[in-house]
Amino acid sequence: MTRRIAVVTAGLSQPSTTRLLADQLADAAVAALDAAGEDVSVDVVELRDVAHALTDHLLTGFATGGLAEAIGDVARADALIVVTPVFSASYSGLFKTFFDVLEPETLAGKPVLLAATAGTARHSLVIEHALRPLFAYLRAVTVPTGVFAATEDFGGDSQLAARVHRAAGELAVLVAGAPTVAPRRATALPAADEEFGDVVPFEALLRGEGL
Repeated sequence: MTRRIAVVTAGLSQPSTTRLLADQLADAAVAALDAAGEDVSVDVVELRDVAHALTDHLLTGFATGGLAEAIGDVARADALIVVTPVFSASYSGLFKTFFDVLEPETLAGKPVLLAATAGTARHSLVIEHALRPLFAYLRAVTVPTGVFAATEDFGGDSQLAARVHRAAGELAVLVAGAPTVAPRRATALPAADEEFGDVVPFEALLRGEGL
């Protein structure tokens, strides 16, 4: 039984510190699950690659190509690792847009590890005041330890590695104790005349008819 982890990263440059942190967290989570005797596969969702498709989705309501695949990876995952750069003291617009287009209940009950990157440590509370409320609203189960990394944390003598391994261990505990996510069955849509046959025209409603 293979556990699936989807890693959602919203870095805008290539390479980026956001992707670097995402890779560190993914490696630590895989190691922790391996130690627990679990087989793991990792799907990386690089939001930079589907930015245009996200805008199209907002305008049309349909996901195509790589975006549809990314949404499917997240829906099928047993757990998520999400990493965003900090813009204007919050998550990036690209990051938020992706979670805006997910179907309701996609993340309900799903373990999620929250992480963020920024240029300075003054944004270190962004996980608590921005990310955690967002995923609480989406009914995800967030791990207690969030991982924030400032630029100075990379390549230096910091506590970043310890935070990464602690958060990954917490995620592994949640994943190992949960059943795997079953693929969703396709739901047949009603025919247009069945779904909208009894709808009263708006003009009639304005005239007080059909009430």
